[in-house]
Amino acid sequence: MSRYILPISVFGTVAGSAVLIKNRVTGGRCPSKAGIKGKTVVITGANTGIGKETARELASRGGRIIMGCRDMEKCEEAASEIRGKTLNPHVYACQLDLASMKSIREFAERINQEEKSVDILINNAGVMRCPAGKTEDGFDMQLGVNHLGHFLLTNLLLEKLKDSAPSRVINLSSLAHIVGKIDFDDLNWERKKFDTKQAYCQSKLANVLFTRELAKRLEGTGVTVNAVHPGVVATDLGRHTGLHQSQFSTTVLSPFFSMLVKSPELGAQPSVFLAVAEEMAGVTGRYYDVMTEKEPAPQALDDAAARRLWEISSRLVGLQANTPPQATTGPTEPEPAGN
Repeated sequence: MSRYILPISVFGTVAGSAVLIKNRVTGGRCPSKAGIKGKTVVITGANTGIGKETARELASRGGRIIMGCRDMEKCEEAASEIRGKTLNPHVYACQLDLASMKSIREFAERINQEEKSVDILINNAGVMRCPAGKTEDGFDMQLGVNHLGHFLLTNLLLEKLKDSAPSRVINLSSLAHIVGKIDFDDLNWERKKFDTKQAYCQSKLANVLFTRELAKRLEGTGVTVNAVHPGVVATDLGRHTGLHQSQFSTTVLSPFFSMLVKSPELGAQPSVFLAVAEEMAGVTGRYYDVMTEKEPAPQALDDAAARRLWEISSRLVGLQANTPPQATTGPTEPEPAGN
């Protein structure tokens, strides 16, 4: 028996160390145990990956969960699963296609009419490095879904969020924003050769700029808004990246990636933290790398660019003077310095 003690001890030490290292690298679980009974949470893209795990975690804390998803069959299935696992009957699947301004407006109208409050809005849905394509309204798919769709949705729910204050908005961004650049002369890739990586990075930079400008516009309302990079998570989001499609990456790199890539359950923890943590009360306009506040890239701190993006986005999605959505983004003059 004694001859097995050393190998077992070594194995246990290695396994335990691996878990600790992974938790350290991936950020671990949300430290707050706060419940949200009686609060309504709207989560986009909640039928899979980070969104689904965020919905499950917040449902387990007592929240009323509204899951906004494009694929209603998968959304209903996910909602049913979450209700069963958490024993929380207040988990609902709702139709929301962020690639359609019409769908977004219909979803927001339903929320505004049927829900007494919106205490937490988590703009989670996204697409990553997908092939060139346009939304229903003619926007670049990544800009349209990742930024413009959430921009419109958030604005349409702002009065409900204000009425529900103190309330929180969480925008999922990405570390990729650090190499992003907002091309104000061609936001929708109509004049230059399409680059899916740069299109993604532009959309993630737009998330951070939107967060900062929205925070300024919401000062004194009791509504806070923050952006978060959830870390590198094993979800379907990266299906277009080509990762692990070669024998070398599958056999040689996979073990290293597994140490750095977190599960969707862990990937949801940053969103949960921003949504429920007591220490986040009143904190707004910040960028978080997992659960640690960090300064974003210099271009994400450009207040003039944030204001200009806001004004252009408002025009594109039809928020200005009830104008219809319009995809064309030609050269424009910089916006005035004032709000």
